[in-house]
Amino acid sequence: MSKILIRGAKVLGGESQDVLIDGSQIAEVGSGLTAEGAEVVEADGKVLLPGLVDLHTHLREPGREDSETVLTGTRAAASGGYTAVFAMANTFPVADTAGVVEQVFRLGQEHGYCDVQPIGAVTVGLEGRKLAELGAMHESAAGVTVFSDDGKCVDDAVIMRRALEYVKAFGGVVAQHAQEPRLTEGAQMNEGVVSAELGLGGWPAVAEESIIARDVLLAEHVGSRVHICHLSTAGSVEIVRWAKSRGIDVTAEVTPHHLLLTDELVRSYNPVYKVNPPLRTERDVHALREALADGTIDIVATDHAPHPHEDKDCEWAAAAMGMVGLETALSVVQETMVETGLLDWAGVAERMSFTPARIGRAKGHGRPVSAGEPANLTLVDTAYRGSVDPAGFASRSRNTPYEGRELPGRVTHTWLRGKATLVDGKLT
Repeated sequence: MSKILIRGAKVLGGESQDVLIDGSQIAEVGSGLTAEGAEVVEADGKVLLPGLVDLHTHLREPGREDSETVLTGTRAAASGGYTAVFAMANTFPVADTAGVVEQVFRLGQEHGYCDVQPIGAVTVGLEGRKLAELGAMHESAAGVTVFSDDGKCVDDAVIMRRALEYVKAFGGVVAQHAQEPRLTEGAQMNEGVVSAELGLGGWPAVAEESIIARDVLLAEHVGSRVHICHLSTAGSVEIVRWAKSRGIDVTAEVTPHHLLLTDELVRSYNPVYKVNPPLRTERDVHALREALADGTIDIVATDHAPHPHEDKDCEWAAAAMGMVGLETALSVVQETMVETGLLDWAGVAERMSFTPARIGRAKGHGRPVSAGEPANLTLVDTAYRGSVDPAGFASRSRNTPYEGRELPGRVTHTWLRGKATLVDGKLT
């Protein structure tokens, strides 16, 4: 592989520096670097980050290739600055065996736009009744360390306890979709003033909060790791904050859309705003931002949930839940966290690269931008502002809540182990 010299980049938003890539590694970081025969990328004050890592992506393959494939999903990831994604298990068939997780893992290796680490199901068929082959999935070629029934909650406390005990043996983590199903039967949106005015079934905050409270206590009892998916309420923040103060090994994520959007948007009845968990109130949004800033919430994860046009272009009650997010995540974080002064770019790197890589044990990712490290990098034009046009997405699906909305920042380059996957905003 040839040498690449990134000239004048603000590494993690700091002083401008040059970064020399030689093959798959960073060879040198400094000022006034030269390298004979190197391809030069003029960074012009752009921000250079370690490649982003998404702990919560739905790639849909196998089984729902009409929504997304590993190829299209990883192309979307590269477009958004990601070099590694964790693929959720709610595929068809479900990723609850070594064979299925190895299939997803190998598809990621074949396409090469980013690394794909499969997440294994906690229970067989996501049915919540019997533990899946957790050990076999961990020992497979995919080396699964994260397990989740995302899309469904592991609502049986005994099953959840057993899962936490099982993964503890090899340092794994259970990622919980916190939703008490009995409390959300028929729910269409956040329970509150807007749901009452619209006459839509309400999704109470306590349905999320009660499961989180139970699971952090189970994790404490077992002495295992638990991760909370797409935390969305102010009450959930307080429970996680309390759990961390007790030394419980809990981590939590927030999605970009829960950092920006509120349930007021549901007044349009546009199904693009239908998501699980639902969009919450302005008070919740502010609590989530503050919690991400102070470290109570550890990471940003996209919950990239692609759907074909017909599953969203219908009446609200019949529409599928979910939004695509890989290609807009960094822009939303820039708007909600950086431009509000809540985080600097080093803090963004911590929450979108270093920490998700640590939680998921993504080898070679979430590493410092320094000599000898793998050249997994993302270059961002933070001065850019533009309107979101889903027609230009690399994802197979277009169900974005940001269509026509002006957002800041644009990823111009992404490198995976020194290989450019995105150059000047175009996939290679």
